Amino acid sequence: MSGFYEYEGERNEKEERHGFGKTILPNGDKYDGYYQHGKRHGQGTYRFKNKARYIGEYYMAKKHGQGTFIYPDGSKYEGSWSEDQRHGHGVYTYMNGDKYEGEWRNNLRHKKGTYVYAESGSKYFGMWQNGKREGPGQFIHGNHKYIGMFKNDIPAGPGKYVFEVGCEQHGDYIVEHSKDAAVGGTGTASPAPSSVQPTMDLRRVVETQQEQIKMLTL
Repeated sequence: MSGFYEYEGERNEKEERHGFGKTILPNGDKYDGYYQHGKRHGQGTYRFKNKARYIGEYYMAKKHGQGTFIYPDGSKYEGSWSEDQRHGHGVYTYMNGDKYEGEWRNNLRHKKGTYVYAESGSKYFGMWQNGKREGPGQFIHGNHKYIGMFKNDIPAGPGKYVFEVGCEQHGDYIVEHSKDAAVGGTGTASPAPSSVQPTMDLRRVVETQQEQIKMLTL
């Protein structure tokens, strides 16, 4: 480590930081927690100069295990870490109130997870790949929902549009991006996905459940 740092705490016979201690780093960051052979190891709290902070477990100087990271913009991640990256199950709350709960891999939303948009109340739950909606999922918006496949963060391929009154439309779908797309997470390592509203492409409808519609008129 270059520069001077202040340390107060336990040491081993080799004079390495070992056990509990407090450190002020040359760049102004602060760490209070456990060390093993000179490296952060075990439970600790790391306060960054930019007001971000991490409270959780370390393994050989890297965030590893369970921990909470509060970002400078106020967004927060609570969950599993592996070698300094969000990895495993965790909950990310964005500065605008949006929330994602599910699986992570290498800092990105990956596999099964649920994303809730605070402003609209819309919700997506389904599969993710490298931070984007990919595979089977559901997008619930108001009194209707889209159930089908997603590709590269938008509905693609066969799916169905289900209305609260009980009727369904089957076909292929397009998506309209909201002009006021969610931007929660700006300035963090995990930007929020844009708000989407599945919209029926009437030129490509292949089936409508007319029988259910008839039942509604009886």
